[in-house]
Amino acid sequence: MTKTNVIACIDGTKVSTAVSDYAAWASLQLAAPLILLHVLDKSAYPVKGNLSGNIGLGSREALLQELAELDEKRGRLALEQGRVMLETARQQALADGVSEPVVHQRHGDLLDSLLSIEQDTRLLVLGKHDENLGAHVGSRLETLVRSLHRPMLVCPAAYKRPEQVMIAFDGSKTAHKSVDMVAGSPLFRGMPCHVVMVGTDAAAHREQLDWARQTLEASGFDVSTTLREGDVEATLCDYRREHAIDILVMGAYGHSVIRRFLVGSTTTAMIRNAQIPVLLLR
Repeated sequence: MTKTNVIACIDGTKVSTAVSDYAAWASLQLAAPLILLHVLDKSAYPVKGNLSGNIGLGSREALLQELAELDEKRGRLALEQGRVMLETARQQALADGVSEPVVHQRHGDLLDSLLSIEQDTRLLVLGKHDENLGAHVGSRLETLVRSLHRPMLVCPAAYKRPEQVMIAFDGSKTAHKSVDMVAGSPLFRGMPCHVVMVGTDAAAHREQLDWARQTLEASGFDVSTTLREGDVEATLCDYRREHAIDILVMGAYGHSVIRRFLVGSTTTAMIRNAQIPVLLLR
């Protein structure tokens, strides 16, 4: 692997199709290799616990053997199912225009697997209803965001080619990083860029927005800046609807109200309510 890979987490749920499409789009925009990753976690095919204490002496050995065989069969089926998922995603990526998508299947924990290839990852793409995140998507997603130091694109279940990008800007260090990333990356090149700040109409906020506009315009972007008062989540979602925004960029750990908006249980609310892919930056 090189340090420029786009990594798509494939789990076989309906959102995997959108993950493949968004990852293929990003791969082509960045001119970066695409790797389709499926992590085979044993928790996805649990087996019954050790029942040896409850089995009579005459049948214990035979029943334990049968349980072991069932465990092995589940493992083989899960492995084959993963291979089918990856081949489907590979064919989809080829149809999207990626010339040589690569498939990888790993055993173990999703986070551990992603950490092991973090240094080779340029962008991580996953679905917001990804089965590998489990039922408690908020806490698991927050764990991934806190643990991984790579941009993370969290996708909805339906793909739409991004045509307009919005940056949620709060003047923090992470928000400045978001602007610099958009300005310096080919990922959003050629798209109208909207920079939205939620806060009071103060001179300091206007100066921050002017910096963002000038930085992006220097890289050739057509930029709109907006300063609005109100609730962060509602204001950003309203702006998205009003301007038909296709993708949202946010710093995951700034130091303003957006930070409180992004972490903990509110992470889940933000991802779900945005209804568009969200690029989270550390």
